[in-house]
Amino acid sequence: MTMIHREERISFFGIPIRRFIDIEDSEAVLRAIRTTPPNKPIALILHTPGGLVLAASQIAMALKRHPGKKIVIVPHYAMSGGTLIALAADEILMDPNAVLGPLDPQLALGPQGPVVPAPSIVKVAKMKGDKASDTTLVVADVAEKAIREMQELIVYLLRDKMGEEKAWELAKKLTEGGWTHDYPITVEKARELGLPVKTELPPEVYELMELYPQAPYNRPGVEFIPQPIQPQIPRHTRQHH
Repeated sequence: MTMIHREERISFFGIPIRRFIDIEDSEAVLRAIRTTPPNKPIALILHTPGGLVLAASQIAMALKRHPGKKIVIVPHYAMSGGTLIALAADEILMDPNAVLGPLDPQLALGPQGPVVPAPSIVKVAKMKGDKASDTTLVVADVAEKAIREMQELIVYLLRDKMGEEKAWELAKKLTEGGWTHDYPITVEKARELGLPVKTELPPEVYELMELYPQAPYNRPGVEFIPQPIQPQIPRHTRQHH
């Protein structure tokens, strides 16, 4: 299975259109996982800047629930929501120079407002104290909820691999704004954080990525290539010659 997001060739008012994890992606991935036999391993190649929390969360939880082995392959980068999906895997294969990213939620300040990190909103509200406006306090309350919800999801994905206490420690590091949202979590840093990272990528992965120099218009972000399932011949019907 692949989820590869590139910058589109077309542009809107001169601004290139960039793909990200959306609900269409989560629908496609969930359908692929649902049609995979329980004992079949899943390999998911991720190349994405992130995207909608809802869509990434759905993919991560569905991947986590699949009984077979789950491997996420990151040839270049899987930031934000891509990192969340990677946490659901039993094994993360990264190119030695590939990176993951922090999981601090990003909130929009109003319909036309900028998108800012939730931890920064909470920090500003605390700094202003009684001088903070009602709007700032409401947004800070939402920001605190968003951080806590993300932490709970991270712990759900990781507790069986590293234990409850370490999972909470990592969840706080990834969500509480110690890094900027585009901070590159390298292979070395990921291992230091306790993630199950390996760097032995199959050469076919690099060959596959060469087919995605830039996505043409309307190319789907998700593709699923199931292995053919060999029919099982009942023993009592076999004949010996």
